[in-house]
Amino acid sequence: MAAYDTIIRNADVLTNSGLKTIDVAIAGGKIAALLPTGTGEAIGTIDGAGQTLLPGVIDIHFHIRAPAYPDRGTVESETKAAAAGGITTLFEMPISKPCCNSAERIEMRKAHFAEHARINFGIFGAPGDLTPEAVGGMANAGAIAFKIFTTEAPPGRDDEFFGLSFPDEGDQMRALKAVAAAGIPIVVHAESAQLIAMFETAAQSLDLANADTHLAARPALCEAVAVAKLLTMNMEARAKLHIAHVTSALTVDVLRRYKGTSDFSAETCPHYLFRTHDDVRKAGVFAKINPPVRLQADQDALWSALADGTIEHVTTDHAAFSHAEKLASAKDFLRAPPGSPGSEILLPSMLDAVAKGRISLDKAMALLSSNAAERFGLASKGRIEVGADADMILVDFDGTTEISRDNLHTFARDVAHLYYGAKFSGRVTRTIVGGKTVFDGEVVGKAGDGHFVAPDRTIRPDTRLRA
Repeated sequence: MAAYDTIIRNADVLTNSGLKTIDVAIAGGKIAALLPTGTGEAIGTIDGAGQTLLPGVIDIHFHIRAPAYPDRGTVESETKAAAAGGITTLFEMPISKPCCNSAERIEMRKAHFAEHARINFGIFGAPGDLTPEAVGGMANAGAIAFKIFTTEAPPGRDDEFFGLSFPDEGDQMRALKAVAAAGIPIVVHAESAQLIAMFETAAQSLDLANADTHLAARPALCEAVAVAKLLTMNMEARAKLHIAHVTSALTVDVLRRYKGTSDFSAETCPHYLFRTHDDVRKAGVFAKINPPVRLQADQDALWSALADGTIEHVTTDHAAFSHAEKLASAKDFLRAPPGSPGSEILLPSMLDAVAKGRISLDKAMALLSSNAAERFGLASKGRIEVGADADMILVDFDGTTEISRDNLHTFARDVAHLYYGAKFSGRVTRTIVGGKTVFDGEVVGKAGDGHFVAPDRTIRPDTRLRA
């Protein structure tokens, strides 16, 4: 009898010790062996000749919101898009209708995703009323992490943000302490509510149809001040703090100044690394994102922060809105819904950076996969080694990924204006989740192929200070 379920043969495999031309054997959804080429027997084989085998991408910041708002996408549509983009695990944010702010709602979303997802998924919780019972209950239900905003809830969306939006600094401190006790990360959308209110009031007198108005309403100062306050609070709270979607040179400077003061990490996104405000001007409100895409100097600072380890994660912040929703505010940057799709942009854009020599392949995959597995307690993911989950992707560096409305899988294909016409060096040819192919030039995975992932909570939040 064959020893393995599947062997991936002849690929250049990114291992912990670099690229090696070896065969990778899979059994029972796990990586069972790393073999010399041509050895071993399996029920099935995959020829990876001329391609590179990488750990699957772990996207730690993803918004689907299903089952509400099906016109923005469903679990099936958006996990299909993720599979096509080489993402094997995503973390779903708690902005649902109603907000995912209790253990009961985590269980409901787990069940909904388990029925429909084509890739693995973790579920974020909102810390709700900040009581030990509420936070502990969500942690015990398997929440991958908690999320809060330091900004006000958007008008008319209170039910989506109840227990998630904490503009008051006292509440922010209580949230940090409450989640610290649970032993899993707390991710923060950090912008100063008070400064935003001041700048937005002033921006009302500007041309609301002009992209410059959005930048004026949410300058980098709003982000940097909120981050500095959180990092100061965390010196006492001792939470496992993670700063979402860093956008600016000013915030990078803050992160560097606080290095070593507590256990914190930070992320940025492709729209901040590969696009600038000039691109937003061209795309209009379809490219409105909060916090905003900024200037070339900010982009340069973000790449510097990736190079020196100040920022350790790159993620999508995939946030799909319908074309009608964006178009309804085409002449009002302050009222237009913020968000852009990223599920099929994340990996191709970073592969392009590798092909152009801007970043090494092992560094890119650390930013996209292994750092996430370590930070969020997924011990069996993020690497290609014996015993790890068989979540992997084959990519062709000689191929090209072209972005157009017609070749995107996401429901948000109609609002991906920020990337229309983009061409990235490198192409995902196959996505494997738990040893099963879910994308092979087309999405072949089925609803329910994805599995719920929960963190290992044995690592306490104060065990890793940033050196």
